[in-house]
Amino acid sequence: MRYAGTGETVVLVHGSIVDAALTWRHQLELAKHFRLCIPNRPGFGDSAPLERGDFEREAPLIAALVDGGAHLVGHSYGAVIALHAAALARESVRSLVISEPGCLRVAAGVPTVDDAIANGELLYAHADDLGPLDFLRAFRGGVGSTHEMPAHLEGELLHGARMVMRERAPWESDPPLAALREARFPKLVISGGHSRVFEAVCDAVARELDAERATISGRGHTIPATGAPYNELVREFITAASA
Repeated sequence: MRYAGTGETVVLVHGSIVDAALTWRHQLELAKHFRLCIPNRPGFGDSAPLERGDFEREAPLIAALVDGGAHLVGHSYGAVIALHAAALARESVRSLVISEPGCLRVAAGVPTVDDAIANGELLYAHADDLGPLDFLRAFRGGVGSTHEMPAHLEGELLHGARMVMRERAPWESDPPLAALREARFPKLVISGGHSRVFEAVCDAVARELDAERATISGRGHTIPATGAPYNELVREFITAASA
């Protein structure tokens, strides 16, 4: 767990494969305005592991960090966790910002989304037949990640690849969107402008939450890596929510 800055607390929830430090390395600038709480999900960094990553089991851990009042920001798998955590801590959440959550079934019926779910299920069904490198290449290609792929995996990246291979699929999530819609805190949904799948998912989530909607292009699915554009949008949104 890392803290940085002073002011209102903002909890940052990272996604799959890479840890909090790498995911949010461009967001440390926000510590000039807020008190950042940057936890590692179970199994990342020095955080105790679970048997497997699971958005429902991890949501109470994040909800506990929001206790007493905080803004909640999540990306990718972390955005799915943030949706569930926000429902658990509705009275403590001051605002919610999510980017490209993997809860694809919220847009089921859209052909490209249905195809993405089918392809994801096929990938996970054959995970035992693939090495971590081949699995990671297919996984990152599917979501539109712009992280550079090395020729060989080692260290934390190898560990992250092995974790995502057994992670509970995010499209199994049925986020409590109706309950969150009724919650009075402001919500913002961000996409990367690179994928018809994620545009449809983000549109559906924003519609069901009655949330603000934004697009930040340039880094595909890896939206926090845009740095200044993402930071400025998040800063303005949280500042307005606080006011």
